[in-house]
Amino acid sequence: MRFGSRYTSSCGNVVIAESPINWVTSARYLGVYLESSVKFKCSFANNKAKFFKAFNNIFGKVGRNASEEILFALNKTKCLPFLFYGVEAWPTNSSVRQSFDFTMNKILFKVFGAMSNDSYRYIYECFGIDNADQFIRKRQDKSINKFYASDNLLCSAIYGTTNFELPYVR
Repeated sequence: MRFGSRYTSSCGNVVIAESPINWVTSARYLGVYLESSVKFKCSFANNKAKFFKAFNNIFGKVGRNASEEILFALNKTKCLPFLFYGVEAWPTNSSVRQSFDFTMNKILFKVFGAMSNDSYRYIYECFGIDNADQFIRKRQDKSINKFYASDNLLCSAIYGTTNFELPYVR
């Protein structure tokens, strides 16, 4: 898989133990799919599929018998982690965040029917669910704070929070 302006150019085959390794356009790494493109790009289509699968499973079991509060509490704790898995570690642009918002709005459409975007935002506020941009920022902040507070020497060296120097190796 290649990134950069020449990602579509053909390359020589890499051979290991007399077996060629195929060039691919996407690869899974730590549960997130990386896509070959001009810039570093991740695909969250698999996350969305898992999110819809989890929501449809819950909605199929409880349906309209449960109150909206219970349905959205289950959505917040059981479904949204699938949707936002790995977003704190990978760059997300505005189109990805809008795609996440659209995905979240689809479940509101399924529960309440067609409404305006303002209505969707109001319902999320009532149930204490952040929009995609806020959710991503909170996850990124939490991840950075954990990294910053880590006792790991490498993490401390990267952020410059130690008073010692790493040993010099010749």
